[in-house]
Amino acid sequence: MEFSSYISLAIYFIAMLGIGFYAYKNNEESASGYLLGGRKLSAPVTALSAGASDMSGWMLMGVPGAMYLSGASSLWIAFGLIIGAWLNYLIVAPKLRAFTEVANDAITIPDYLENRFFDDSRMLRIIASAVIIVFFTVYTSSGIVAGGKLFESSFGLAYHWGVIITAGVVVAYTLVGGFMAVSLTDFIQGCIMFVALVLVPTVVTFELGGVNQTLDSLNAISPHLLSLSIDANTGQTIGIIGIVSLLSWGLGYFGQPHIIVRFMAIKSLKALPSARRIGMSWMIVSLFGAALTGLFGLAYVTEQNILLSDHETIFIVLSQLLFHPLIGGFLLAAILAAIMSTISSQLLVTSSSLTRDVYLNFFKRDASEKTQVLVGRISVLIVSIAAIVLAFGENKTILSLVSNAWAGFGAAFGPLIILSLTWKQVSKEAAIAGVLTGAVVVIAWIYLPLGNNGESMSSVMYEIAPGFICSALAIVIVSKIKPANSNELDLMYDKYERYLEKDN
Repeated sequence: MEFSSYISLAIYFIAMLGIGFYAYKNNEESASGYLLGGRKLSAPVTALSAGASDMSGWMLMGVPGAMYLSGASSLWIAFGLIIGAWLNYLIVAPKLRAFTEVANDAITIPDYLENRFFDDSRMLRIIASAVIIVFFTVYTSSGIVAGGKLFESSFGLAYHWGVIITAGVVVAYTLVGGFMAVSLTDFIQGCIMFVALVLVPTVVTFELGGVNQTLDSLNAISPHLLSLSIDANTGQTIGIIGIVSLLSWGLGYFGQPHIIVRFMAIKSLKALPSARRIGMSWMIVSLFGAALTGLFGLAYVTEQNILLSDHETIFIVLSQLLFHPLIGGFLLAAILAAIMSTISSQLLVTSSSLTRDVYLNFFKRDASEKTQVLVGRISVLIVSIAAIVLAFGENKTILSLVSNAWAGFGAAFGPLIILSLTWKQVSKEAAIAGVLTGAVVVIAWIYLPLGNNGESMSSVMYEIAPGFICSALAIVIVSKIKPANSNELDLMYDKYERYLEKDN
């Protein structure tokens, strides 16, 4: 890699650290300020922060890699994600923004659940916190793995050094600037990702002689590459179960703490429609840009007789081959932007849970705001070390690591978040049953050898679908057996309705 590429990356790193320092100087030194930005995010920052923290390294590595390997059949994941994100903005965003403020100004998901269900036993908080800490540590590790792969394939650094550099920069600005730093860097990173995912497939198309020539090249490689119904990698037809399995990725949005926490932090309900329009436009263009990068990239490397050892590095290879080193460095910065935006969000949400849901509730309930911020920073460090250790272990594909964590959150929290905001009769016991059922079904679906030849059931259907359905059923059945009945809940709902009327 040439020196000018290093300059691009150095500028990017300095900018991210500078934003972290800016947020540190301008943020209020309180738990709400550090962990939720004081609930004052603008619509554009909310939208791009939610999108960038959502998509992570799998947007620029996992999605292109899946398209490179399996062809257009992987687009079903994109369709499912777009539908899920849109419904999340419509159903969850406004209600969660209002309800979390009404429910004693809850600033974490376990906070909200305990206050919403008046759980004096704290059992719901403990279970929800455990799910967040376990799955987010795995999720964070997937981003660090992506960073390690990037530095290994682009800079010739050892994978372990790439892991350390990626984690080190993210931890620095997250540790110092908290939620506001994470959100502002996410906004910048979202802009970088957008430009990169429009630029790369466009240039590849020109290099191949236009759209028609590119499609002809793909057909020559395999007629299945442009088929939505046939997996080009295996040649097998994707049936209804397979399509439902891929579409079910969209169910994950309702239960992702690092995404829905952005809705809790937006400055007002009036700003949400603008955030939805910006966020969905960004997502649709970026997702299809990533998909075309993988698909058109396959045509390019085949035509040039380039041997690609890892299909998830197609974006990196194209950025090095087709662009001036200065632009190539910018494109590599886009991958780092995708990786870092998600890692920082996940670190902060896990830190929030450790601070508010573990330390504050079980060790020192009267901890000062300053102490809570300190504990939050220490928690960021602890979780990052655990994620680095995992990244040093078995090197799975980025998409597989993300899919496991995405399913865990989506099934454990998704049905409960939706029903807790839309159905008054959900009880505390039902909430606990829903979280446990969703998490257990996902883990069993991934690891138990219940399929043919002792395989896991994940090979048949993505684990989020059975997990989500079982969790929803558990909540409904238990609520019917033991419905919520509380005067306090009636008062909270009255307050919630007044809040909606006032802020709209």
